[in-house]
Amino acid sequence: MQLPVLDPLRPNQKFPSIETALIEPNGLLAIGGCLSSQRIINAYQQGIFPWYSAGDPILWWSPNPRLILFPDNLKVSRSLKKTIRKGHFSVTYDQAFSQVIQYCAAPRDKEDGTWITEEIYQAYNQLHQQRIAHSCEVWLDNELVGGLYGISIGQVFFGESMFHRKTDASKIAFYYLVNQLSEWGYQLIDCQVKTHHLSSLGAEEINRKDFASLLNHHCSIQPKDNAWVLK
Repeated sequence: MQLPVLDPLRPNQKFPSIETALIEPNGLLAIGGCLSSQRIINAYQQGIFPWYSAGDPILWWSPNPRLILFPDNLKVSRSLKKTIRKGHFSVTYDQAFSQVIQYCAAPRDKEDGTWITEEIYQAYNQLHQQRIAHSCEVWLDNELVGGLYGISIGQVFFGESMFHRKTDASKIAFYYLVNQLSEWGYQLIDCQVKTHHLSSLGAEEINRKDFASLLNHHCSIQPKDNAWVLK
């Protein structure tokens, strides 16, 4: 099957129906286009996200099933609760977005490269300047040791990537962010695809059609006015 090719000069071009995404590889929907803010926002609102390697064309995905977290379902292990209670770490929001995405882009153990290309880095920094992309940072002795970033649309936070340089630092970022989002009235966190790490924190898989229905409702409702006020 030949994938639809998107026009890079038409950022408002409609995406193909997510139901036409490939089964193998799971969720591959379209190729090409651009990483303008308009196209990325349109993609997320429909349950689509870009993911590709350096040197490859832009690939757009909408996997089935989809990994999501309802904030009230967050699970916190005893060991993580103990670490949080010690109070060694401090947490901020939107204080080091570019640094967080750079650390997320660093190659992981047993990996040679990263999917966070220079194009992705520039596109999401622009979204951050537009107050659409956000980060959560974890600090230890004034050193950035963990964090995550993602996209906020309506009452939905679309998680993109996380990193840690100290044990449990990414889990601490996730814990604090989920609780903060819940306080602001967010109803859904998109975790994209299943990982043991996120499943252990309460994330669950749902059908792509159900996910799209949730997005259609919650992306159109704004959270509380004080959401993402700099701390």
